Amino acid sequence: MEKTSTGLKENIAGLLCYAGVWVTGIIFLILEPKNRFVRFHAIQSIITFGGISLIGALFNTAGRGWLFSAITATANALLSLFFFILWVVLMVKAYQGVYYKLPVAGDIAEQFSGKT
Repeated sequence: MEKTSTGLKENIAGLLCYAGVWVTGIIFLILEPKNRFVRFHAIQSIITFGGISLIGALFNTAGRGWLFSAITATANALLSLFFFILWVVLMVKAYQGVYYKLPVAGDIAEQFSGKT
């Protein structure tokens, strides 16, 4: 494992990109100008958890009326479960030193991190 410009091993920095979801992704994207592994995970974190957070916010503001409120509450609960499982999996994969690529976010992260 290589060291990063932050002085952390790249697998630890990769894990931390996900630890605070999209917020730490932004922090590590700013702090790490060169390490492709860390930049990949930072960008994937921003895209994945930023998108899920936006969807969750839409569910929270969309609930009007008892039926629609029940549907959005259920959808939000399922989204939260998906969010948690994905969060744990991505942190574990980053810690293992794996470029674990999600379907859309991973393609974008690959393109912008310089990983080919």
